[in-house]
Amino acid sequence: MRILIIDDEKNIRESIGKYLSLEGIDSAGAESGEAALEHLARETFDAVILDLKLPGMSGQTVLEEMQKQGILSPVIMISAHGEIADAVQALKSGARDYLVKPFDPAELSIRLRSLVENKRRENTLEAEARTDPRAVPLGETLLLGNSPAIRQLSSQINKIAASNVTVLITGESGTGKEVVAREIHRRSPDREEPFVAVNIGGIHEGLMESELFGHEKGSFTGAVNRKQGLFELAGRGCIFLDEIGEMPMPLQIKLLRVLQDRALRRLGGTADIPINARIISATNQNLETRIREGVFREDLYYRLNVFRINLPPLRERREDISLLAKHFLAKHAGRSKPVLTPGAILKLENYSFPGNVRELENIIERALIYCENQAIRDIDIDLHEHSENTEHAEKQIDKPNNEPAISAETSTLEEIEKQAIITALSRCDGNRTKAAEHLGVSRKTILNKIKQYDLK
Repeated sequence: MRILIIDDEKNIRESIGKYLSLEGIDSAGAESGEAALEHLARETFDAVILDLKLPGMSGQTVLEEMQKQGILSPVIMISAHGEIADAVQALKSGARDYLVKPFDPAELSIRLRSLVENKRRENTLEAEARTDPRAVPLGETLLLGNSPAIRQLSSQINKIAASNVTVLITGESGTGKEVVAREIHRRSPDREEPFVAVNIGGIHEGLMESELFGHEKGSFTGAVNRKQGLFELAGRGCIFLDEIGEMPMPLQIKLLRVLQDRALRRLGGTADIPINARIISATNQNLETRIREGVFREDLYYRLNVFRINLPPLRERREDISLLAKHFLAKHAGRSKPVLTPGAILKLENYSFPGNVRELENIIERALIYCENQAIRDIDIDLHEHSENTEHAEKQIDKPNNEPAISAETSTLEEIEKQAIITALSRCDGNRTKAAEHLGVSRKTILNKIKQYDLK
């Protein structure tokens, strides 16, 4: 392993280099951003240690130049206490991790080895993903898709998993926030450690402190034994705090201390207990609005929002609906192998999905009950029970990309089928083989239908 150390202070470069040498890690040094880029142009390094504050070209600029020049070495930023906001910005710009001065050289060595290992694993994952251009596997449930949003999400997860950075996941209900949190943990070096999921909104306020932080024997009536909280039980793994916006203000203060000090005190206790778990939180609320309303702490928000992932609603990635629907069909169909007709796919693609991916799965499960003769038709797709805002979703379909609207109630099956073929051909740039695959039919079938409907 060979590392480039970029710092304008010679004693820091040398001390880091000497320690890494004792660990069997080779290194080179650069005193400025300009000198570093010259090194990187001549030689490939397994990782880069980059000081945020450099004379002349800043660490942030060096990072940006590395990306422009296609230099793929993963970067650990080092910063002073007052520069944490800048370090967070560097993470968003592509750095993989950061350490605050003064730091333990042993911790740096651990981070470097983890970083290099995960970079190698990331390259393997990306190579595997290229073998199937339509699907990006994410954990057990698979967030399928060929949309830019899903590909960007997979790339973000690979970057985040390599470090122990705190993550905030935002998005509407049903977009898969816990799935993404679990996948970050699955790709991390600590994937064998526990993943503890907590629904903040589902815990009674009076029990929340004990559940999260534990309690000592006798700390309150009924506390007959010492209890470890969920933070302790997560060990060196990951704790996922869903619906973080619902956390009461007194508990927000305790959580802030955990994030600041990486330690907690059990209810009724006096000893500080170290916390090593990664913290991932999630919300479907606008936390900035909650801050203005005085119900969420601004300092806690910034501690949680070190790296943010915003999950798009399903209606903003309609090109993924067909793949997702077929996945859920295979998941719930059992031994039978029903198919989605073109009309059913078209109806799904034109629905707004206020409940997102979770709602799509429910719709497919229900359609399996209604369907006959191993075919799920548009009339088997029940969209009536989900939202007052979408009660007209079937009647007037709002087509993307200026595609014509059709009425699912007044059109004949032939008209729906014809429009489905036109839409598929349009989305596949006229490629009939891809259009057939998109609709779940053979190429011969779509050629016959094109001839039948006189489509050019």
